[in-house]
Amino acid sequence: MAQKTVSLVLGSGAARGHAHIGVINAVLEKGYKIVSVSGCSIGAIIGGIYLSGKLKEYQQWAEALDKFHVLKLLDMAVLMGGYIRGDRYFQVIEALMGDQKIETLPLPFTAVGVDILSQKEFWFQKGSLLQAMRASSAVPSIVAPVEIDGRVYVDGGVLNPLPIIPTVSAGADYIIAVDLNGPAENLPENNFIVQQKEVEWWQNLKGFFARDKDSDEPAEVEDKTSLEPVKRYDPQSWGRVQTINMMFETMQESLTQYKIAGYPPDLLISIPKDACTFYEFWRSKELIDLGYKVAIDALENLEQPARSYFSFPSGH
Repeated sequence: MAQKTVSLVLGSGAARGHAHIGVINAVLEKGYKIVSVSGCSIGAIIGGIYLSGKLKEYQQWAEALDKFHVLKLLDMAVLMGGYIRGDRYFQVIEALMGDQKIETLPLPFTAVGVDILSQKEFWFQKGSLLQAMRASSAVPSIVAPVEIDGRVYVDGGVLNPLPIIPTVSAGADYIIAVDLNGPAENLPENNFIVQQKEVEWWQNLKGFFARDKDSDEPAEVEDKTSLEPVKRYDPQSWGRVQTINMMFETMQESLTQYKIAGYPPDLLISIPKDACTFYEFWRSKELIDLGYKVAIDALENLEQPARSYFSFPSGH
């Protein structure tokens, strides 16, 4: 029997994007041949790293991240309105894979960004892979826009968080799309607890994404072992960045439904939007395991006559 082929569509969703690693591992383990990849934002990053042949090394690095390492990766640009530049993160990626050209990758690859000046979707299918990743993942109002050849690019999720159409021409047996903005699972409360009283470096990070309920200043640390659970979806604890991101995720969820309706994939793997917050990159191993488990379950039924079009973690 001929090996079945797959085109992968990897959606946007910040830290949840490390679930893409688990999905890719599951697809390969099940014996499918990936023949093309398209991605948006973190999906473009993971897809590009996979095609560069460095996914295993990146996975090892990601699984070793803790809160301290995530803080070190944040490079705030005060003179640029408080944007995260992303230089440190992409320095890690460049050290792993170099700066390859998209056209030299072993398979067709598309990274989707948005040309903000012309207000149009843009497909990166040639040129610098590293630049395409950066342009595709420049989340508006959070990560600095990327200028390339006189054009200014922001996150592709502004117009197309799940870029299915670029994969159609590959003619794969199956198009598998991974949506990182799926319906909330209402997972156990413990999954959404942050430590309000923590060591000083974590207070600094928390102060960037959220605010103390009674003050704009970080809470004074008196007892480093004391834990005060704060609900992640409690708007009283949101800062500017968290609020902007919640708005962005809401927009992406709606846009994704339009994209799926216009050209439904053969299989939609949905990662719940409450699996983690957008900056919790220290939970990479947990997200990779989640992506792997959901994909393995979905692929078991992919070739069955009565297979389900959707695949969710638990019973949607």
